[in-house]
Amino acid sequence: MWTQNWRSETWGNLDQSWDIIIIGGGITGAGILREAAQAGLRVLLLEGQDFASGTSSRSSKLVHGGLRYLRNAQIKTTLASVHEREQLLQQGQGLVNPIGFLYAHYQGDKTSPWLMEVGLTLYDIFARHWNHQYHGAADIESLAPNLNRVNLQGGHCYGDAQTDDARLVLRVIREGVRAGGTALNYAPVKELLRQHNGQVCGVVVEDAASSLGTAELQAAIVINATGAAADTLRQKMGAPPRLRSLRGSHLVFPAAKLPAAQTITFAHPVDQRPVYAIPWEGVTLFGTTDVDHRQDNQEPAISPAELDYLMEAVTFAFPDLGLATADIQATYAGVRSVINTGRADPSKESREHALWDENGVLTVTGGKLTTFRVMARDALKIAMKHLPERPSMPNQPVLDDVEACHLPDSLDPATQLRLLGRYGIEACDLVEAASPGELTPIDNGRSLWAELRWAARAEGVVHLDDLLLRRVRLGLLLPHGGLPWLEQIRAIVQPELGWDDERWGEETAVYAEQWHSRYYLPGIKGKSIRNFVATAI
Repeated sequence: MWTQNWRSETWGNLDQSWDIIIIGGGITGAGILREAAQAGLRVLLLEGQDFASGTSSRSSKLVHGGLRYLRNAQIKTTLASVHEREQLLQQGQGLVNPIGFLYAHYQGDKTSPWLMEVGLTLYDIFARHWNHQYHGAADIESLAPNLNRVNLQGGHCYGDAQTDDARLVLRVIREGVRAGGTALNYAPVKELLRQHNGQVCGVVVEDAASSLGTAELQAAIVINATGAAADTLRQKMGAPPRLRSLRGSHLVFPAAKLPAAQTITFAHPVDQRPVYAIPWEGVTLFGTTDVDHRQDNQEPAISPAELDYLMEAVTFAFPDLGLATADIQATYAGVRSVINTGRADPSKESREHALWDENGVLTVTGGKLTTFRVMARDALKIAMKHLPERPSMPNQPVLDDVEACHLPDSLDPATQLRLLGRYGIEACDLVEAASPGELTPIDNGRSLWAELRWAARAEGVVHLDDLLLRRVRLGLLLPHGGLPWLEQIRAIVQPELGWDDERWGEETAVYAEQWHSRYYLPGIKGKSIRNFVATAI
């Protein structure tokens, strides 16, 4: 679908009357694109940067029912999340996978074991199966041998799910395009088009990747799915701000430094917020924070205060591991928007999604990764009112069936399942495109060299960070953002991308600076980064 000339071909076909134009290429926009395309609508998604470049690649990677939302009486959010989690587990195997949780109870915690038992019982009732158990302190040592046992009362074990958030977005978008939708990254909307009565009737879009110029596009309804930037677009229409931007930051440790067979969660010793150590793709994520993000129009990054906050928690929970900042392999931060009610504690703000239909622009905001399909269908119910013909929305699976794709037996079953989950029906094309030796892991991890080739060839990569931070997550999974592996990466992807040596050098330098300033430790200057760049150019 996205061949080397796909941008120019797509741009040449933009001049048509659209039913829906979606602004924003995160999970919310992706879900709307897929649902609208499957309903037979003429739908276009425009993303100003890369697909999933915002919060949808910087989450905690959890597809969960929102157990902690029960404490805020957000029953509707939890119920919808549990239902969608179960659907994703059934239909997205290999991309959405079950993961065990151990919630450790310490003396003095605000959340007592009996209250957690009540919440988990509700959780299981919503899911319609029993999935939790309480263990005394003596049993926890075998379940989590590195966990702090001082004042440990016991722990609850239960099940949830996790995913690769950026790959989920890409699969949903690709399925939307296959169903007849159109999607473009690096296509920022510069203006909203208006009728004489002030009603929005389209957008002015610019090509920020290939210098193809600008285009005026008409649509019956424009959907604002820009996440944390939703108020910025609304204010262009004169609408008052209604959102609060919250930043969540994470640390990434090598699994050898912070081993975890399951997610371990506990209350932070300072403010009692739940924090997590999450095994993911061969590393361990630790997070998250929940602070107001006041750096408008800046790429989010972890702050020194957040680093200290998370390190205080991880050293409290795992004192025998002797963890220090030098053990951190990477960091990342995402910004999520919630409806601003002025609560002093950001964590008390509701995570339920909201929809506002204002002068031809429908804003969809809030919500969570797990409930992207619920948000998409709710948005389309309102959007249909703006269309002259209102087609019915088919009750399709949350993800397309992959049974028609048969991978070679030379791949072990776990790798087959992983590829089918991450790439859907296109996993067969990925394997067929692989050169000899590329169906092997990168640095003994789970990602294959062939995934780099496929991403560069067919997944709309415009810049090196698209490839290494979102298509194949080497920027988080390998030391130094994957820079020591650039020569091997270059041999595979440079011919596929069609970049000359000068372009490769520019992309390498930009990626190294971006990774170091946004995905590493705050205020740390790395001389080795410059050495890696010099050898890779």
